[in-house]
Amino acid sequence: MGRRGTGVAFIAISAFLISTKYISAAIFGSGVLSWDEQLFNGMLEYVGNLLSNFSLWTLIIGIGYIIWGEYDEFNTKKKNIDE
Repeated sequence: MGRRGTGVAFIAISAFLISTKYISAAIFGSGVLSWDEQLFNGMLEYVGNLLSNFSLWTLIIGIGYIIWGEYDEFNTKKKNIDE
């Protein structure tokens, strides 16, 4: 797998982690009879910020890998044109 593929994989992991946070909060509050925004925000606080932090880091790493892969391909094409 190249750098771009690795970047896409990291971005997919990021999406999975952020969705896991919201699904966890929904499961935590599944026994509640009435829902509102304030209650759901309280459930999100209970789940914590760890998944959000990991999601942000994997997103940044994924974007970095994609940029790195594009930069390498640009340099390779530039060298081929110069030769």
